[in-house]
Amino acid sequence: MKAIVQTDLDNPRSLELQDVSTPSLAPGEVLIKVAAAGVNRADLLQARGAYPPPPGASEIMGLEVAGVIEDAGDTGRQPGEKVGALLSGGGYAEYVAVPEGQLLPLPEGYSMEETAAVIEVACTVWSNLVMEAGLNKGQRILIHGGAGGIGTFAIQVAKSLGAEVAVTAGSAEKLETCRKYGADILINYKEQDFAEELKDSCDVILDIIGAKYLKGNLKALAKDGHMVTIGMQGGRKEELNIGVVVSKRLKLQGTTLRTRDKDAKAEIVAETVKHVWPLLASGDITHHLHATYPLAEAAQAHEALDSGEVTGTLVLTTA
Repeated sequence: MKAIVQTDLDNPRSLELQDVSTPSLAPGEVLIKVAAAGVNRADLLQARGAYPPPPGASEIMGLEVAGVIEDAGDTGRQPGEKVGALLSGGGYAEYVAVPEGQLLPLPEGYSMEETAAVIEVACTVWSNLVMEAGLNKGQRILIHGGAGGIGTFAIQVAKSLGAEVAVTAGSAEKLETCRKYGADILINYKEQDFAEELKDSCDVILDIIGAKYLKGNLKALAKDGHMVTIGMQGGRKEELNIGVVVSKRLKLQGTTLRTRDKDAKAEIVAETVKHVWPLLASGDITHHLHATYPLAEAAQAHEALDSGEVTGTLVLTTA
């Protein structure tokens, strides 16, 4: 099969379409013929050598795909069935092997490209906002990077739960995107101090920045607040004032979806399909597919995502 291979580990843009072996199936897996694969910041980190796949996972990038089951293995699934899949790796390819528990139906009315644009973000957002942080009606959530793929989806999920949504973004255009998706409080981090604007008021914070925003996030959290950190775009290390954590009774949590075991991923997938897929089908929540690229242009897609100009998600197509 054809797949994207990084030919120079010191050059994150050395992504070339090459011939590789088609994956063989382990018990409980299906082989998907990939039609579309989502592009995520985790892929950018892997290309830089900062986010290796978990042991046993494919070295090929790509954490979400949509396509057709080519070989159902021993699962009882049917060849030809259209599915999406949450992956630990392997999506930037013509075929990928996936545990059955990580398969999702296509949301009603969604294309392959649209499905590949929502799987990772939907599972990430639902697992962190609801399964971990317990966000519910009447609470205030702060979402950093509100105009990105995670952010635009998180805004919609939070609003569907009845929460008040504050976001940070770096331009008027990006804040307007957030507003269109339902954000209530818009903060331009280049011009405003989000910690002062939201001091002691946020029940939940979804943080993709990490160290750079740690002090500000602690200031913005309300008593009994819960911060879930899922990214480190602003660095890994910062001094933590334990006094603030104790006095406010804060919960600080770091999570990652990729390294969870198969059972945990299957649970997250099942909960996401149960709660989020009906909202996609009804139109109460929608994808934000920024652009598609041919699989061979993975390097260009990474360049675009790295530029900071993308709102929503990017998708690679194999057609």
